[in-house]
Amino acid sequence: MTDIGGAAAGGGDSGGQDTGGRLDRLLEEDPADLYENAPMGYLSTLPDGRIVKVNRTFSVWTGRPADALLGARFRDLLTVGGQVFHDTHLRPLLRMQGVVREIALDVVRLDGSVLPCLLNAVELRDDDGTPLLVRATLFEATARRRYERELLSAQRSAEESEARSRTLQQVVSDLAAATSVDDVATVIVERSRTALQAQGVGLLLVEETAADPGGLPQLRPVRSDGLATGLVTALREAAAGQLTLELAQGVRAVALTDRLRSAQPGVAAAMTASGLSMLVTVPVSADSRRLGVLVLGLGGSGPDDLVALEEETAQSGPGAADVDLLWTIGRQAGQALERARLYEETARQAERAAFLLEAARLLAEAADVSETVERLAGLAVDRLADLCVIDLASEYGYTRPVVRHRDPARQYLADQLQELGLPQRLDPHPSVRALREGGTQWVPSINDDYPGAIGFDEAHLEVVRALALTSLVAVPLIADGRRLGVVTLGTDSSRRPFTAVDVEVAEQLALQVSLVVAKAQRYELDVRTSHALQANLLPPPPPSVAGLSIAVRYLAATQGVEVGGDFYDVVSLPDGPVALAVGDVVGHDITAAATMGQLNSVYRALLADRPTPSAMIDRLQASWSLLGLQRMATALFATLEPATGRLRIASAGHLAPLLLTEGRAEFLPVRPSRMLGAPPAPAVEWAGVLPAGAMLVLFTDGLVESRTADLDEGLTRLLAAAGGSGTSDPDELCDRLLAELTGAHRADDIALLVLTRLP
Repeated sequence: MTDIGGAAAGGGDSGGQDTGGRLDRLLEEDPADLYENAPMGYLSTLPDGRIVKVNRTFSVWTGRPADALLGARFRDLLTVGGQVFHDTHLRPLLRMQGVVREIALDVVRLDGSVLPCLLNAVELRDDDGTPLLVRATLFEATARRRYERELLSAQRSAEESEARSRTLQQVVSDLAAATSVDDVATVIVERSRTALQAQGVGLLLVEETAADPGGLPQLRPVRSDGLATGLVTALREAAAGQLTLELAQGVRAVALTDRLRSAQPGVAAAMTASGLSMLVTVPVSADSRRLGVLVLGLGGSGPDDLVALEEETAQSGPGAADVDLLWTIGRQAGQALERARLYEETARQAERAAFLLEAARLLAEAADVSETVERLAGLAVDRLADLCVIDLASEYGYTRPVVRHRDPARQYLADQLQELGLPQRLDPHPSVRALREGGTQWVPSINDDYPGAIGFDEAHLEVVRALALTSLVAVPLIADGRRLGVVTLGTDSSRRPFTAVDVEVAEQLALQVSLVVAKAQRYELDVRTSHALQANLLPPPPPSVAGLSIAVRYLAATQGVEVGGDFYDVVSLPDGPVALAVGDVVGHDITAAATMGQLNSVYRALLADRPTPSAMIDRLQASWSLLGLQRMATALFATLEPATGRLRIASAGHLAPLLLTEGRAEFLPVRPSRMLGAPPAPAVEWAGVLPAGAMLVLFTDGLVESRTADLDEGLTRLLAAAGGSGTSDPDELCDRLLAELTGAHRADDIALLVLTRLP
């Protein structure tokens, strides 16, 4: 065999012979060195994939020593995807062809990182074709793989960016010149159809119906180009279903499938009639608010068509350039729509805000319901309407407190209308319908036959015709779910008919009035209820009892209703004894007052059996749950024999009474048991004698407690005030104690009972 080394060795001197010898040795060693340190990985595997030989290069690449690689299966060094490809493609292909070239695989290094490789392999077989060995060469392809990805990505991005830029530049330029909703719709529809070569395009805007503001939104067609009217109508009808809800899903491709035919047969039929195979819906949005939908109709689909995807793929958010373009157009359209709407709304809002602000100021200054509705009527005919009629609900039906006309010369007609009142059962009347349905009734225009429909008798019909109204709006007054009344506004020929904006202002005004009227009515009801409770729940003045002088006082807290949960009672029993009671139900509101009345009634009923004070507490405790009383209470019960002064007292968590004898004041040692309504415990009774000329003071804690002093301090002040009063007259002592111990502002109710045993 002749080689370069041999030729060199055959000629030359001894120096040449030495050089030739070294070259021969290098050439003899070269194959092994080249195998181990080659710039690619070499490995040999048995037919089952076990590695039997591997070079140092591949060992270094994987981070594994050669000993660890020998005996391992080559597929186990691959990623999960590479293992699947090895089993399903690489191995069968190698078995079939005997050789594979430039197969891309990812090898997993020892540290878990991935090494992209290109694999060439050949299968060695014996004479019978039985596989003996697989020799493989792997080239590290990280840089190549990255370069190819970057090159393709850059090329694709450049193409998509150029297409989007041209279309968007034109769209943005045209939208900048659009000043109305119609202008915006025209730009979006025409540009979208041209840029995407759609068969038809339509823009539908979302609107909530006044009748059902909380329901699903409806779609109102604004502009259509090449999209059949029937399809637009079908889409609008489908707005009550799933279509508008899908706007949040992004750009969607809806193909004409059996699923669509089943879910939306109207839309499917319209698509078939128009020769469309697919609809693409594009949300028109601004600041995440869905304003509408741009619908593109496609006649067919192919590899170059927009969104040539199955519906399931569209749901996952395709990243194609044309879908991105549509999404951007939708957002640009939404922003342009918002600008156009904002411009129109700004002028309306300024006028409306000024009017409602003035209304709020005037209504806030009203003292009661009557003044509130008077102010409302005056404001309405000054700024909004020619006629204002207000009907309010009451316990006796509906009343008509005010009717006002803008023209003083025609106020007499308003006065006649006020006297006639509201027709209760005339269904066509807008005021009646507003009350019954709880929603605004708007009559944009009134024809000659309308007065006859709403007139309930000849007198009413005559007044309605004389008013010559051209439009009406009736808005119910509703607060906290209660229908308080209705405000009816009318215009005549001197003013333009009501518009949708006027109706909205009327509703805002009615809302303000509802809150004010509800608050005023609650206050008036509280006042009436307080007086009624105070008159009916508190016991009558104490009876005249021989041998006793008695005085009582009751003061409600300065905040809340005018009667609370404190009570007192003096009952003259048969055969001479007098039953005394004072108590305090928790709270000083209507519930406390009602509980106090019930407790006092039960107390009087139990007196029929002449129980002792402690027995009275035990009976009340035992029957408390049966009585259904809503609050707990403290109470002090006593019996006094005027002739002998024999006194018995029991306390259910109440303060001990005060005894005043010859100018010396002290609290009687009455040991309280548990409050009424608490878990029962036997009551402890105190017995003694009330000396002649002595005074007994029974009181509730409102007399001695305040926000600035604790109970002990208040009791000390009571002792000092009673001891220094210098009087034996119960009325005079009551007045002095209240004057010295209470101020103008009381946080709690006060019940005070004072009696003197006459000598």
